[in-house]
Amino acid sequence: MAFILALALAAPLSACGASGSSTSTIPRRLLQEERPIGTGRRFHPPATGPVVGHCRRRLGPRFGAHVEVFAADRVVILPAGIGTMPPRRFTAGRLSSARCYGSIVTLDPTGVVYVRRGERPVLSGLFRAWGQPLSRSRLASFSAPAGQQVVVFIDGRHWPGPPGAVALVRHAEVVLEVGPRVPPHSSYTFPPGA
Repeated sequence: MAFILALALAAPLSACGASGSSTSTIPRRLLQEERPIGTGRRFHPPATGPVVGHCRRRLGPRFGAHVEVFAADRVVILPAGIGTMPPRRFTAGRLSSARCYGSIVTLDPTGVVYVRRGERPVLSGLFRAWGQPLSRSRLASFSAPAGQQVVVFIDGRHWPGPPGAVALVRHAEVVLEVGPRVPPHSSYTFPPGA
């Protein structure tokens, strides 16, 4: 989402031959919400966890939930291929095939998590399939600063419970943060069929 927002911000400026004196028509609120994608392995952890649920040869009917992860005031990318077994094939960064697909999978690095219909997974299952820790004090490879915790928002509202207990329901917008506060999004525009 942050990458798309960055592209949206750059396009009007470059199309107009922007200089330091031009004014932007992008609302100030959106400019304040934009965060860059972090660099290095900590911000791009690969999918290394086990398949959660029964691994089926076909993807099958699914619904989407959107998960955004922010750490150190940067975006952490959920990779394509979470919840699948190798060998995997990717086309233009999107998973095009895998040996089999578990209950929770990612097909591309947009944060859309595809959940098998009839399943009731929670965030802890997604992070287990990703191979990354999730607790009140840990978010992937990041630890909460002293005296702070991992913060979770669902559809823009603060979730007071343990991060791993958040249900991945149809069209939920889940934002996890550790470090400086990032204004959470309250919704996401899902691709057709998600």
